[in-house]
Amino acid sequence: MQNSAKPEGITPSQTVGPFFKYGLTPTGEYAWNDAFTNSTLTPDVSGDRVRIEGRVLDGDGAVVPDAMLEIWQADAQGRYADPQDKRALPNASFRGFARCGTDKDGNYSFDTIKPGTVPDPDGKPQAPHIVLAVFARGMLRHLYTRIYFSDEAGNAADPVLSLVPADRRATLIAVREAGKPVYRLDLRLQGDGETVFFDV
Repeated sequence: MQNSAKPEGITPSQTVGPFFKYGLTPTGEYAWNDAFTNSTLTPDVSGDRVRIEGRVLDGDGAVVPDAMLEIWQADAQGRYADPQDKRALPNASFRGFARCGTDKDGNYSFDTIKPGTVPDPDGKPQAPHIVLAVFARGMLRHLYTRIYFSDEAGNAADPVLSLVPADRRATLIAVREAGKPVYRLDLRLQGDGETVFFDV
């Protein structure tokens, strides 16, 4: 007997479980080349080179060993490698996109340049930041957040950061290590100290 009932609404997106590591972030562990790397650096890139690193943790504080992270950012002049950004691109081959997986200890890292200031849709300047997408098992939809930099004065006036309650802004701010061009930001998917994620 056929069921004549019609499904209502939109069906939810589905997680592919712990297969990001195999399918999208092999990093030399499997017999094929990774389509993307954890670096945005190109031979012609200009700007301050930085490393962003941290861990991905679940709601119980346990590490997530097979998450996938993607970043998208402007270059040091605040220009995006996208046809919609009509301004000249001095970093001709800078893609502004990178991808990495977490290791067995939940660690991730990106090698990139510190982005410049970009305008929001109303033309207000935004503090240098990187857009970050998080994909992980058990999540039906990936999460979006931002990475800001602890040594940027512009954070105080950033129109997006100002929407976040003051006591939660630290979850978006990568802290620079003393004497190194390295910024650290741990990501907590839920629970105490949960990272602020945005509706997009």
